[in-house]
Amino acid sequence: MHSQGESDRNAGGTEGLTRLNKYLASCGGVSRREADELIRQGLVTVNGETAEPGMMVRDTDKVKLRDKILRPRDSKVVVAYYKPVGVTTTKSDPHAKVTLEDVFHYPVRLTYAGRLDRDSEGLLLMTNDGDLINAMMRGSAGHEKEYIVRTRSRISDAALQQMRKGIWLKDLEVKTKPCRIERLGEYTFRIVLTQGLNRQIRRMCRAVGAEVKTLKRVRVLNVTAGGLKPGMQRLVTGDELEELYREAFQNE
Repeated sequence: MHSQGESDRNAGGTEGLTRLNKYLASCGGVSRREADELIRQGLVTVNGETAEPGMMVRDTDKVKLRDKILRPRDSKVVVAYYKPVGVTTTKSDPHAKVTLEDVFHYPVRLTYAGRLDRDSEGLLLMTNDGDLINAMMRGSAGHEKEYIVRTRSRISDAALQQMRKGIWLKDLEVKTKPCRIERLGEYTFRIVLTQGLNRQIRRMCRAVGAEVKTLKRVRVLNVTAGGLKPGMQRLVTGDELEELYREAFQNE
């Protein structure tokens, strides 16, 4: 059954209407998937009534998350942040000693596009653009992420070639996609992935009998860590920002 408010919105046609999950994402801090979950949990209201999945809203509607009125942000922000080792990416984890929320601060609420596990370090892209997060996280898009890996013992050319071609990960029951790998030293190599399986590089190394000592993400799409050190951040702007959006949405 539709509410009177929803009937009034529909009576005006579809012009000026936005799907609620997209509206929430445009307000910053959540992806569309996370917005859908907030709606399902009954935490979102529109004009004082509990929102329903899939509903449409206008900019004139009063949308609230819990007790906070939400407004779309006109200014989209992307920040490159170098996550230190030991920081858990998830915002709240009762078992984590240090979370991203403890160490990353910015005047606008931002969320991450692509996690890094606690024992890894390097580039995280933080943004308030939910559409950008969705585009970057879409596995079928083949977006590149580049890492520098150091193993505890010498890794053989044969092992690197196995990983290049794609390798079966028994615990996930999946074969990895072919990837680019360049040897940098007896213990180090550069790897460029186009998929984001959980702890993928560590699992790939384990599958060829190697153990990761250090793992650094140095690039996401066109954005690089550059001269950032652990805990440092910089605003992504200008041509770099435009290229990020072009690459992220090129398959849309």
